[in-house]
Amino acid sequence: MIISAALVACGFKMLLIPQQLLSSGVSGVAMVVGYLSGWNIGWLYFALNVPILLWGYRALGLRFIALSMVTVVATTVFLQFIPLMDITNDRLLAAVFGGVLVGLGTAVTFRYGGSSGGFDILAAIITRYRDVPIGILTVVLNTFVIVTLGVMQKDWNAALYSMLSIYLTGRVIDMMHTPHLKVTALIVTNQSQELRQRLMQIPRGVTIIQTTGAYTSEQRDLLMTVTTRYELAELKRLVKEIDPKAFVNIVPTVEVIGSFRRHMG
Repeated sequence: MIISAALVACGFKMLLIPQQLLSSGVSGVAMVVGYLSGWNIGWLYFALNVPILLWGYRALGLRFIALSMVTVVATTVFLQFIPLMDITNDRLLAAVFGGVLVGLGTAVTFRYGGSSGGFDILAAIITRYRDVPIGILTVVLNTFVIVTLGVMQKDWNAALYSMLSIYLTGRVIDMMHTPHLKVTALIVTNQSQELRQRLMQIPRGVTIIQTTGAYTSEQRDLLMTVTTRYELAELKRLVKEIDPKAFVNIVPTVEVIGSFRRHMG
């Protein structure tokens, strides 16, 4: 989470903010307010994230929100200490590489069970109910921020470059995270009962199949469950915690027909 926060903060202070460009989500709102008022963008970013994180706790759970809060706090701290550096005078380069850097940092937080806060929280809630790419959804949620920049500053070049940056951020997130895609986990374990109970608390359905090892002739249980890439980090953590010696095969799932619970908790 801290490394991700450093990537995001570097994208802000070295590429986007020097060129008066926007990032996605709440950070974009903080940038608009900061450009217009001169207030500290880092503290604005923190203040706007707190109520959203509190709201997301009920829908997304304590662990997700705790990791997100770590990212938000770390990003705020980095924004205070990383100096403002105009490393390029080309707005196009700033938009492209700033968007990629912010997208990379945000995707890493999602991959390890957290988020960078703001609109990512809103998008994460929606993807629990709908099979939509979280990156593209974030772009949709950011449209009004871009329009605000164009209207308030009368700088439509900055608004359009910002849209490019936000689009690239979304594409990087979707390439690395892909929470709308399903995977099937096949777990061969000696701790099937405890693991089954913990997996069903996520909650995900589990099918238990009796298996026999061809080499050892040992009887073991195979647990099969279908989950999303979004929840895969939590599933792997549970397996390692309960049975470090378990054999796990994770394969892509093209389509799920029938009952599949999208909402957790």
